[in-house]
Amino acid sequence: MDPVSPTHELPALLVFLPRPLIVFPERETMRRRVTTSVLSIAIFFLLAASFSLHVFRHLLPSGNAINSRTLTQPVDRLRNYAVGEAAVSVLRVLRSPPRHRPPPTESVLLLDWDVLLLPSPNTSTAASGRPLSCLFHTGATSPARPAGPVAFLCSLPNSLRRFRPFYTPRLSGASSNASGWVGQEDPPREMLRSTQLAYESVSTADDVIVFVKGVNRRRDRDLPASSLRCVFSPASGGAAVATTSVISSAQEAFRCAHPPAAEVSSIGPFRVSISTGPEAAPIPTIANYHRPRGPARAGRLSICACTMVFNAAKFLPEWVVYHAAIGVERFFLYDNGSEDELESVVGRLGSQGFNVTTRFWPWPKTQEAGFSHCAVVNRDECEWMAFIDVDEFVFSMDWDDSDQPNRSMMGSLVAVGPEVGQISIKCLEFGPSGQMAHPRGGVTQGYTCRRRNEERHKSLLRLDAAAFSLVNSVHHFELREGFQTKQVEVGEARLNHYKYQVWKEFKAKFRRRVSAYVVDWKEPMNLASKDRPPGLGSDPIEPKGWTDMFCEVNDTRLRDATRRWFTEVQLDGAERMAWDS
Repeated sequence: MDPVSPTHELPALLVFLPRPLIVFPERETMRRRVTTSVLSIAIFFLLAASFSLHVFRHLLPSGNAINSRTLTQPVDRLRNYAVGEAAVSVLRVLRSPPRHRPPPTESVLLLDWDVLLLPSPNTSTAASGRPLSCLFHTGATSPARPAGPVAFLCSLPNSLRRFRPFYTPRLSGASSNASGWVGQEDPPREMLRSTQLAYESVSTADDVIVFVKGVNRRRDRDLPASSLRCVFSPASGGAAVATTSVISSAQEAFRCAHPPAAEVSSIGPFRVSISTGPEAAPIPTIANYHRPRGPARAGRLSICACTMVFNAAKFLPEWVVYHAAIGVERFFLYDNGSEDELESVVGRLGSQGFNVTTRFWPWPKTQEAGFSHCAVVNRDECEWMAFIDVDEFVFSMDWDDSDQPNRSMMGSLVAVGPEVGQISIKCLEFGPSGQMAHPRGGVTQGYTCRRRNEERHKSLLRLDAAAFSLVNSVHHFELREGFQTKQVEVGEARLNHYKYQVWKEFKAKFRRRVSAYVVDWKEPMNLASKDRPPGLGSDPIEPKGWTDMFCEVNDTRLRDATRRWFTEVQLDGAERMAWDS
């Protein structure tokens, strides 16, 4: 038997090495040196990986960050997985020639195992003409769908949910395979977590506002601004180039001083984040820092409306047409990851002359942050902002006898003194009203039976009056010193809230979180919350008698008014509402 046969005496690790990389000199001593050196390198990597994982095993993620489900993984199994990854890395180093690495692709793991993929700037999304997919390091794939202007959403495959860490996929044609992964990044970049992330920033003339999850974990326990620092770093990676003081810390909004212009003018783009202490690493960030905008343009719209939406396309035309007719001039939609025809509906409304814009906002449990963002970025655009949902309609009984709507209707509500910074309108909650399917003509036409008592309220905010901290509770904002809130009685104005619709529509709320500080309805927590239907519990199962629930007062005021205002007669004599497509 040949004493130097590689298939009999060389370590198993070397069997897989490409033969051109293994040179067998004629002299026995040189042959043994090569064997010993390669084996020593492999053993060093394996032992280092195993030892590091053992020492730092207490730092392994707990698994509680994903949709409140515990993901357990035995330490031994994780160690074996990490050791295997180390061996594969050694092979890659030995068998793969150096390659140019493109700008990194980033990803964020959201709730319900959704992955937000942020491709590098040089990634082409239309070259193949085929459906796109997320390609993971194991070769597993899942369909990728566009989400916002430069992002994609896909689902983390089941086969990868048990293993840590979670690695960033790359955007690929549907027919691609794992061979395209090698050389992209080695080791692959880990996913960021939506539970601890600087995800957005806004620059004003005086400061920069950074929106961060994972710092202020409860609304009544905000960290003092003096204990925090704002950190500015190159987007391509590397050490921080500047830090500045934090001026305000409230909920997920942090106001910081701008960095010196000289520090961020020579290299770019830059990212901004928050550090919680002198020795603490900054919170992971995808928030780009932009220098302050120029002077505000002259003139502002009187009344705008801002809301957060998820799969609300079918309800949007009715809500926009109605409120535009009574005085809302522009609509801002924060899209919380919709999967319906939202963009096409918005496009159609635009072609009809309505001013509707969307902003991709996929971050979980960030409704307050979204409203804070909307208030600060549109301060130069609008004087008043109505923060209401797409199932809520402003109405006044003074409009009962009007034959046509007019834009002065909403204007009459904000005709107040300069000391009034906010108008609070009480909500009346409507039930299914005997309906078995989505009403023909829309929610204002089909839901006419409601609960007797008012529940909650929503607000119209004078944007100049918002507190410096931007603190809000979705229903209202804190105000600057010198401003006050005007409480409007139901007899003057009210909000028709079509909250309890037909079961098919209502049960969709079980999939998503209700608001920023209320758990998913599927979880048996906070059962007494006013965001929950009384007596419904935590199971998405239609209660007996749902169609007749929450019906204490028959109220057709808004239905009758909208029939007068928006009924259109077709050529064949049939009638339809102005928002029906």
